[in-house]
Amino acid sequence: MPQGWAASSARLAWVRSGFVRLVIARCQVDYAGRLTAHLPMALRLLIVKADSSVLVHADGGSYKPLNWMSPPCTLVEGTLDDERVEWVVESSGGDTLRILIDEVVSDSTYELGIDPGLQKDGVEKHLQELLADHPTTLGDDLTLVRREFPTAIGPVDLLCRDDDGASVAVEIKRRGDIDGVEQLTRYLHLLNRDPLLRPVRGILAAQQIKPQAKVLALDRGITCVTVDYDQLRGMDDPTARLF
Repeated sequence: MPQGWAASSARLAWVRSGFVRLVIARCQVDYAGRLTAHLPMALRLLIVKADSSVLVHADGGSYKPLNWMSPPCTLVEGTLDDERVEWVVESSGGDTLRILIDEVVSDSTYELGIDPGLQKDGVEKHLQELLADHPTTLGDDLTLVRREFPTAIGPVDLLCRDDDGASVAVEIKRRGDIDGVEQLTRYLHLLNRDPLLRPVRGILAAQQIKPQAKVLALDRGITCVTVDYDQLRGMDDPTARLF
């Protein structure tokens, strides 16, 4: 830590208690990890979620943050010699996100409660139904344990087992991108805490998977499977269903 840097844990309670924190502040952001990135001083929205993720947003760029740190990570808030506040966010892999705050415009915390999860419809919902009926299209040795397997941050689309009895979490998308890999990574982190399930490996299944997502999935130990929706529909037999 920098000389004269003093840490404070007073503002970390919202992470442990399930609150989300929203801060609008003039800040400078520096990321150091597999690459380095710098955001000069400007007014931004900082979001700290109960799962410990930290996101830095601007007024543009749609839903995507300018920079972020995915869970699991730790956040320590400190004060420099000039009395400016600095957040130091560190991932389990050692990547670091430093947020130097020059001025705070707003700082609020909210309890969102337990989210019921995304209610899927259309092609994506039908893909889930079809893959639940035919899990061997994702792997020859897979059998279905349960659809919409619950976790603390939402349901995993499919939980399967292979011939060795190992658990397999499947996340299903129409188009697989980096966000889908990140979502499945969070599920795997939680599922692997359960001694009755671990070790749990992951499969990202989609009609199309972006090259960047495949690279990130490979780095996370996640298997990517491209599925043919039309072929799966040809295997479907609605008369064989109870519901």
